[in-house]
Amino acid sequence: MTRTPNPVLDAVLTRRSAPRMTDPAPDPGDLERLVQAAATAPDHGRLRPWRLVAVTGDERARLGDALAEAADSPELARRASAKPLRAPLLLTIVHRPVPDHPKVPEWEQLAATTGMVTTLSLLLHSHGFASIWRTGAAVQAPQVHKYLGVDDDEQLLGWLYVGTRCAPDATDRRPLDTPARITWHTTGI
Repeated sequence: MTRTPNPVLDAVLTRRSAPRMTDPAPDPGDLERLVQAAATAPDHGRLRPWRLVAVTGDERARLGDALAEAADSPELARRASAKPLRAPLLLTIVHRPVPDHPKVPEWEQLAATTGMVTTLSLLLHSHGFASIWRTGAAVQAPQVHKYLGVDDDEQLLGWLYVGTRCAPDATDRRPLDTPARITWHTTGI
């Protein structure tokens, strides 16, 4: 059987997180188009319970200062301040649920936010960019929330680091155990 090329499947199968990236990153126009496309991810009620804060240039160092201020020790502060410099663009992922929505519970709104971010990372990959979703204790830090303008009714879910991969892809180390994770309930077969 001959396989028909499928760019979506290829993007899903070949996307890998990149720990460090370099320029270029998407320009603002390209990023807006990719985010617009990513916003088509499943989202019950079309609430779009998220927003992104793009951090580039010298602002990455300022974010590093906020991360360092939130660190528990001088060594952790030193390492935290350098983290935003690992990519030319950091997309801050802010979950902003609609509280007490009559039809869409908050867990489903969180699923919509993560679906959008996953779709965005696949779109970035399909356009030649690399990304990695980074989190950590700093997502709870008041200093980081203040710097980014994260309100009390919002949740910081981390950053999608974006740029161009510095090194070739590493060997795929993902286990292929998915058939064991599917349970079939069928009748009449």
